[in-house]
Amino acid sequence: MPDPELTLQLQASEPSFFTEASIPVGHMVVNLGPQHPSTHGVLRLEVLTDGEYVRKVVPHIGYLHRCFEKHAEALPFNQIIPFVDRLDYLSSINSEHIFCSALEDMMGITGTLHPRTEYIRVLCAELNRLASHFVALGTYGLDIGAFTPFLWLMREREHIQRLLEWATGARMLYNYIWVGGLYYDLPIGFEAQVQKFAGNLEKTLNEVKDILLLNSIFIARTANVGVLPLDVAIGYGATGSVLRASGLALDLRKTTPFSIYPQLDFAVPIGEGAMGTTGDTWDRNWVRLMECYQSLGMVQQCAKALLGDHKRTPAYNPQEHCPKKIRPEQMEYYFQGESPRGQLGFFIQTDGKRDIPLRCKVRSPAFSNLSLLPAIAEGTLLADVIAILGSLDMVMGEIDR
Repeated sequence: MPDPELTLQLQASEPSFFTEASIPVGHMVVNLGPQHPSTHGVLRLEVLTDGEYVRKVVPHIGYLHRCFEKHAEALPFNQIIPFVDRLDYLSSINSEHIFCSALEDMMGITGTLHPRTEYIRVLCAELNRLASHFVALGTYGLDIGAFTPFLWLMREREHIQRLLEWATGARMLYNYIWVGGLYYDLPIGFEAQVQKFAGNLEKTLNEVKDILLLNSIFIARTANVGVLPLDVAIGYGATGSVLRASGLALDLRKTTPFSIYPQLDFAVPIGEGAMGTTGDTWDRNWVRLMECYQSLGMVQQCAKALLGDHKRTPAYNPQEHCPKKIRPEQMEYYFQGESPRGQLGFFIQTDGKRDIPLRCKVRSPAFSNLSLLPAIAEGTLLADVIAILGSLDMVMGEIDR
């Protein structure tokens, strides 16, 4: 038998937004999580229901707190990179790329990097973006009841994981992009293998589009559900696919470009309400899939450049401009970049004397995107809460930090 006193202590440690007096007659509070498999991480949703209808949703976060920002205030800049990997663990290289670009901007060495270094960075970042979107689309299919596309996307993601493991030595947490350069050059034959993989990937994307996104059951389940008006998206600070699905073509790789993104040819897909209302859950998934096509094109462009104008030479040293001590001048600096979930920003404060930041604050795109869930879930069916939640594509490690 469970200890009644222990049970009361556990209940007391999980505070509820709703009190007994605040729950209207005939209503009920349902807890989704924090261990429920449909919540995409360790997240608890407190849902006030009126029958099958949702009257209020209250997210409870903090179950996956990693203490990143306090860690960063006690470590040299180059030792922070492995912790950056663990924020959004589905797209670690994108996070590394943005963090290292921030420090290079602070130190004024951005223009000194070898072009091959920049192309390798973007190649790996866009491969990682594809892998991240594959998880988002595949698991969303599972949420809705489609199993086969999940297997297809996980198969392709595994190819990407193996390629990145070949290049970096790790499957998910890479520590590959360093301030001023890279840990190591690409393995011999890597670019050719990427081209071979990319040449076959479009077929899978077309199959996923036909079998999942254009499936009449999927459309009926997601169209006109969780509609996010553009003004609400902007008001809550939504970014990434969530914002673009509401109709605004804001992509930081275009608007505030860094690295060699200005030299690449790609478009910014937006939601157009093709199957319902602009900004619904179908649109968010559609935009994510269309971004996969764009990332695929960038991967092919980078691989071609790395085999052509910026091919490997004996003189190339990926660590040539990596400083042993990273000590920017005294300043407060903010840098932002486009991660798979949106605007990932780092606010860094330095004193100019040490190679340890005084402050390292993260602007998490997933945190802002999650904050708008109560605004678009109210009035929907309880079953639609999971559909809406999955369309926001969250990673709790980045939210809780």
